[in-house]
Amino acid sequence: MASQDNRETGARRARGRPRDWDDKTDQNTIKSLDRAMAVLDYLSQAQGKALTTIASEMGQSPATVYRILVTLEGRGLVEFDAAEQVWHIGPRAFVIGARFLRRTSLVDRARPVLRKLMEATGETANLAIEKEGGVLFLSQVETHASIRAFFPPGTISPMHCSGIGKALLAHMDKDRLDRWLTDAALSAYTSHTITDGPALLRDLASARASGFAVDNEERNAGMRCIAAPVFDMNGEAIAGISVSGPTSRVSRDQIDQLCRPVIAAAAELTTAIGGIAASEG
Repeated sequence: MASQDNRETGARRARGRPRDWDDKTDQNTIKSLDRAMAVLDYLSQAQGKALTTIASEMGQSPATVYRILVTLEGRGLVEFDAAEQVWHIGPRAFVIGARFLRRTSLVDRARPVLRKLMEATGETANLAIEKEGGVLFLSQVETHASIRAFFPPGTISPMHCSGIGKALLAHMDKDRLDRWLTDAALSAYTSHTITDGPALLRDLASARASGFAVDNEERNAGMRCIAAPVFDMNGEAIAGISVSGPTSRVSRDQIDQLCRPVIAAAAELTTAIGGIAASEG
């Protein structure tokens, strides 16, 4: 049994990292990249430094540091103040850091909210974001019922027939939504899928007004989903929370009842990540 467990653990490691993962010797280190990251880390803590100062304090040659800085500048990770002749951390570093914070805080903070939502409704609770024109599911707390919806983390669904997708589209700015509609293929997955642009816009307007969106058997026959948006500090919808289940339990008559805990859960997560609802901005 122990041998089998070891083999399974080894298989999991092999998919996510190489066999020599624990080998931190020089052969597994890209020295030029390591030096570049050291310069970036230094500059993040010591803003407004001249090239000669950086090189001297880091014990590197000015030529080496200059090549690193120019490379990082090309990626927006650092920037040069020509008037003062000094280097600063760049805007791209903030973007990357913000993405990390959004990932960790959003998923981690969503877990207790999703669990509470599942317990309140008896249905599977989901968290997802928009990713390259689709809906990427990040987290899920499954119901204990034998018949249930299942969207494991990493699942991608079309936005136009997803509850969370429509909740996000409903709060997308008009220009971006118009571009999305131009590029999107409104494919039919069931007889309930909305494949007409004007009809979808009417559905999105209703979702924005009510505060929640419904996937009414539009992706999978016999399954219904109720979703609400999660907002960031700028009042932009960056994620969605939903409950999903079979139409035998999530009936049309129950939508008005089930939407309330979904909206409340989305509002709770919005507050937990320091966000503010669009209507409050």
